[in-house]
Amino acid sequence: MGGDMKTSQGVLAAAFAAALLGSTAAQANQVLWGFQAENVEYRFGESEDVAAWDFDFFVGTDELKVVWRSEAEFSMDEREFETLENQLRLQVPIGRFFDAVAGVRVDTPKGTDRAYGVVGVKGLAPQWFEIDADLYISDRPVFRFEGEYEALITNRIILTPSLEFTLPLRDDPAIGVAGFGPKVEVGARLSYDLIDRAVAPYIGVHYERSFGGTADILRAAGKDAGALFGVVGVRLMY
Repeated sequence: MGGDMKTSQGVLAAAFAAALLGSTAAQANQVLWGFQAENVEYRFGESEDVAAWDFDFFVGTDELKVVWRSEAEFSMDEREFETLENQLRLQVPIGRFFDAVAGVRVDTPKGTDRAYGVVGVKGLAPQWFEIDADLYISDRPVFRFEGEYEALITNRIILTPSLEFTLPLRDDPAIGVAGFGPKVEVGARLSYDLIDRAVAPYIGVHYERSFGGTADILRAAGKDAGALFGVVGVRLMY
């Protein structure tokens, strides 16, 4: 009887393990979707005001996601897009905290259009820094690194410093950039989780500065190489 009991326990354990593995596999293959707008904001500057957005929409599984990423800056004074960038990306896990990315990017502001291939990595670095490093491939390649960190002041109040570093690898005078003349954008936004993490209005500051040949092109066009903005906006997540 003892042997029968052990056999029954073994069968039950095996059945439980199989059910658990099956459930995990089903969850991994479950189709999910989500929307996250890191920034939907209005920037108040000394020389101009700018409306801007940065959002991702994804659909897929834990093993493969299709992501639409959109970023834009609209000059309220000139009534035109300074930047308008859309990407279609495939995202697959390459580790516990990182995904590999590949896709295409198309820029369609008022003026010269550009198209690129995209390869990169996205994920969480040690100390929970969220990073995104991408190489945009064309006859005028560009490298971009983005990083941000969410510092919890309370359960609802969050300070988010951010950094974006863009390095053109060749001259592209049609869009006002010079090879190895980088643009750096830094910011800090203080948000309040109004509805859990779904809606979080914020205030903050945003500073951007071009260097090297890119700064020279801006000055030659009568523009400043750097600009400081006050910011009001909202983060959205669904």
